[in-house]
Amino acid sequence: MVNTVNNTPSATANTAANTKTGSGSSSVTTNYTTFLNLLTAQIKNQDPLSPMDTTAWTNQLVQYSSVEQQLKGNQYLEALTKQGTQSNMNAAVSYIGKTVTADQDVAALKDGKAEWQYALGATANKATMTIEDSDGAVVWSGNAPDLTSGSHAFTWNGKDSSGKAVPDGQYKLSIKASNAGGDVQAAAGITGIVTSAANADGTILLKVGNTSVDLTAVTSVS
Repeated sequence: MVNTVNNTPSATANTAANTKTGSGSSSVTTNYTTFLNLLTAQIKNQDPLSPMDTTAWTNQLVQYSSVEQQLKGNQYLEALTKQGTQSNMNAAVSYIGKTVTADQDVAALKDGKAEWQYALGATANKATMTIEDSDGAVVWSGNAPDLTSGSHAFTWNGKDSSGKAVPDGQYKLSIKASNAGGDVQAAAGITGIVTSAANADGTILLKVGNTSVDLTAVTSVS
């Protein structure tokens, strides 16, 4: 399930929390109560001259208590997770309309356009870019348009190395650069204005252009 908040003046972070009934805990509690009632009745009605062996009852009592505590612990962790997700969603909504940079090398190709930002740690003599599809197959390779140190924008037209248009989808950009001193640090990422935020089953995603960016991948916001 994906809950999306768009870039509108009235956008607010509304989260539909899916509340579980806690049937597991209820079942354990019912069985535990029944067990105690039976145990109490048997103790009251036992033969004083031939008292029952309480070993089995004691073991079962310990097991019930252990399961009950585990269920309570799981419910507590679930509550903390929901609170954390809501907090992250609130942070994501605050990014709408702002420019973010994310450490993510996968971008969405849509209508013949996919955009990345790449960074070079030093001026390079050569920088080769490679684009792969979701299956890991190379669809395009070529030279980086700017070899100077720093961050640069790169837009791919969605055509493979033979000039044929490829289908819309998710594509990964990698870059390898070098100069006279050896290899140059190079990395691809995503930079753009956030237009919406969504909660996809607990994963907070920001919409940047045509690409969904994981909130945890964001390295800067301005």
